[in-house]
Amino acid sequence: MANSWLTPLLEDLFACLRFYSRLDVPGDASGALRFPAALRALPLAGAIIGGCGAVALLCARAAGVPPLPAAACAIAALVAVTGALHEDGLADVADGFGGGATRERRLEIMRDSRLGSFGGAALTLALTARVAAVGALAERGLWLAMLALVATGAVSRVAGLAPLVLLAPARRDGSGAAVARPDATTLRTALALSGLVAAPLLFAGLSLLQVLAAGASAVAAALYVTRLSSRHIGGFTGDTLGCAQQAAEIACLLALCAR
Repeated sequence: MANSWLTPLLEDLFACLRFYSRLDVPGDASGALRFPAALRALPLAGAIIGGCGAVALLCARAAGVPPLPAAACAIAALVAVTGALHEDGLADVADGFGGGATRERRLEIMRDSRLGSFGGAALTLALTARVAAVGALAERGLWLAMLALVATGAVSRVAGLAPLVLLAPARRDGSGAAVARPDATTLRTALALSGLVAAPLLFAGLSLLQVLAAGASAVAAALYVTRLSSRHIGGFTGDTLGCAQQAAEIACLLALCAR
């Protein structure tokens, strides 16, 4: 009986990990055929990705590395595991929205693989904010910081779906146009799993209000990116999804380290 729901969930998890990370997981690209439904397992995939950062943080601290540089090791691990997938989206959106005067020009800039001034500045600030937040959490407690990385990995990726859920594709031929919108059941499952992944933070010294505020901050940040995307390019692209995830992750981490 357990296999009737566990096996499909594992297949969905592997599909998400293949798309969102460079981890070597079972299966092949055919799992992408049911990708919209597979998004129900996205919080679990995000937790595993965040767990890679948590392990890097643990190893750095065990080796005697101070909290701040140890946090840099954790964020570096996240970038390596995801292949800078979300960071690339953040940089492209910053370049496009910051440097384009028209919708067409913004989309053109976002497709350019070269990094511009706005993208470079956005990446620098984003990485600095993430490292500083994880470092602040690590100073308060190693397990708190590790659980925060796991929880934020899950929550930010679900929140980062906001442009996909609320907007139409900005291009007919872009990667975003090929991704179908997840249904309500998929989203409810993803939200519920996000809550379960974040729940251990309550046993690491944070109050329920702090955890809820962190989740709300992640959603608010992703919704802000969604609004910008609607205004500047009239829809979403794969880059705006990556940007929304990064904004949600930063907002969530900052809320968790706030006193």
